[in-house]
Amino acid sequence: MKALIVIDVQNDFCPGGALAVPDGDQIVHGINAMMSDFDAVVLTQDWHPAGHSSFASSHDAAPMTTIEMPYGTQVLWPDHCIQGSSGGAFHVDLESDRADLIVRKGFNPAIDSYSAFFENDKTTPTGLEGYLKTRGIDDLTMVGLATDFCVNYSAVDAANLGFNVTVRTDLCRAIDFAGSLDQAIEGMKQAGVKLV
Repeated sequence: MKALIVIDVQNDFCPGGALAVPDGDQIVHGINAMMSDFDAVVLTQDWHPAGHSSFASSHDAAPMTTIEMPYGTQVLWPDHCIQGSSGGAFHVDLESDRADLIVRKGFNPAIDSYSAFFENDKTTPTGLEGYLKTRGIDDLTMVGLATDFCVNYSAVDAANLGFNVTVRTDLCRAIDFAGSLDQAIEGMKQAGVKLV
């Protein structure tokens, strides 16, 4: 069984959003067209409370700087994907009603969560692994935003958990912050993720 994992196709990551990924909206129709090819469709949704610890505004710091958190180095982001906000909503053209499951992440105010499988402490699970395994799904195709952060972390974690993982790079877009895209691609390849 195979699942399409659609990562964070939300307004704040699309042009005009608080943390816009260049051309982030250009992948939506291609993602919709793929949905019927899979046994399950899972959408992830960045879902931060206001004042989240990963926000630069919570530290009187400039966005895109880093700090050390108990779980490691944290990029400080512009406020984005706040729970219940229009920025946190799925892109209007994404066929979100076709999702079998929506996984919300980043809702713990003390820790960020890039991966669809674990928070950034790399131990607190989202529950997605159990959902997929109990449904007998072992083959995952990942698309979405952004290639170098949430797609990357999700793909590497999935591969480490034993799933067969493919990332459709044509249906992802990257932030590419300080060489992050090249690092992510290399890390995904080393983890055994197939990039197509």
